[in-house]
Amino acid sequence: MKISMKTLMTLALVFSAGVSYAQKTDGGITPEMLARISESYTGSPEQKAVRNALATNPISALAVNADNLAMIDTHFSDVVPTKGITDQQSSGRCWLFTGLNVLRAEMIDEYGLGDMYFSQNYLFFYDQLEKANLFLQAIIDTRDLPFEDRTVDWLFRNPLSDGGQFTGVSNLIMKYGVVPAEVMPETYSANNTSQMASLIKRKLREYALELRDGSIRKEAALEERKVEMLSEIYRMLVYTLGEPPVSFTWTMRDAEGNEISTKEYTPKSFYDEYFGDDLETNYIMVMNDASREYGKVYEIEYDRHVYDGHNWLYVNLPIEKIKEMAIASIKGGKAMYFSCDVGKFLDSRKGVLDIDNYDYESLFGVSFGMDKQERVRTYDSGSTHAMTLIAVDLDENGKPLKWMVENSWGPSAGYQGKLIMTDEWFDEYMFRVVVERQFVPGDVLEILKQQPIKLPPWDPMFTPED
Repeated sequence: MKISMKTLMTLALVFSAGVSYAQKTDGGITPEMLARISESYTGSPEQKAVRNALATNPISALAVNADNLAMIDTHFSDVVPTKGITDQQSSGRCWLFTGLNVLRAEMIDEYGLGDMYFSQNYLFFYDQLEKANLFLQAIIDTRDLPFEDRTVDWLFRNPLSDGGQFTGVSNLIMKYGVVPAEVMPETYSANNTSQMASLIKRKLREYALELRDGSIRKEAALEERKVEMLSEIYRMLVYTLGEPPVSFTWTMRDAEGNEISTKEYTPKSFYDEYFGDDLETNYIMVMNDASREYGKVYEIEYDRHVYDGHNWLYVNLPIEKIKEMAIASIKGGKAMYFSCDVGKFLDSRKGVLDIDNYDYESLFGVSFGMDKQERVRTYDSGSTHAMTLIAVDLDENGKPLKWMVENSWGPSAGYQGKLIMTDEWFDEYMFRVVVERQFVPGDVLEILKQQPIKLPPWDPMFTPED
């Protein structure tokens, strides 16, 4: 066997350190193994060129597929009319922006309004308060389990987050209503959640230790102590997000700015007057979870925002079935809550999601062969971001060519504040769509009658969109 100079030098280095070449390490990297591994880099001109380029450039910049540089066609055959682009800034509230953007598009179209907005901050306040209660009550419920129990461990790892999904939107709106943006505007901490969240999580963990230490045993006393704890969390939220309104006066104006009406509302009466639907029954979440059996209903424990609400349910369906419902909704003029693995193959400059955007295989000389099922099961891919699905481009046979979503990264991000995705990308990295019941076929509604299969909170599909 021919041994390269590099291998000889590697072996000499190992021997000089006094390590036996034949030493057995029970699964560790032996000198012989290291010599073989290091042969993968020979220092050829081609390899040195790649190494030199990567030393001073982002991987994605060097992996750009030159055959795919042209901007994608921006024509769409079917589009839901919307106005204005929102911006979640440095927060994980995409789920809330998306849910409210679905309602916003409906209200603008129904009443001929300009680009009006709902207050994300209002619902975010109650989201954080409700999640704090969910955590503390879950700690009370599990206080007799050992600290090492997997559920207890999961709770302490995840006391609170600013991420979420559509169930949070529906639970919060049905409980607290909605208000226009000007009634409870954004604050610095609403747009930049990390410091606030870090302090609240620290306090919640401290509270949890007290609730578990056994000094309080009676249920009534535990409940009273929890209320005291939540009172302190409430005050922290008021300091950072503002105090939620109990009532307010709002003037509705048309697209030209003319006054339509001025009334006094509560957050609940405002929602009831302009919408009134029960979001928890009128919207169905469908999922393409390739790691599990289709035609089944799944529920994830603790994947809710409100303790007395519902864990989110999803009907697991093949991708083509989901596309049929999404197309019907767009043709019916209804935008949808949509979530995906947005970081995969995103060209943020063009605002295009396309599996041909980057050629990592050619750059590194390796292949990436996992399919969608394998990526989900190994935590390589999951639902990470929610946006509002508003358009599809169909060919003459009704087959989708591409899709478009309204994003919440501001009007200058992507393509005019939107992202365009090819149908092939949709297949691989789309996960959830929430569709109005009127667009859900009867056979899918029948599946919803099944007893849900409950999954643990550490399931890969728990991942909250942010």
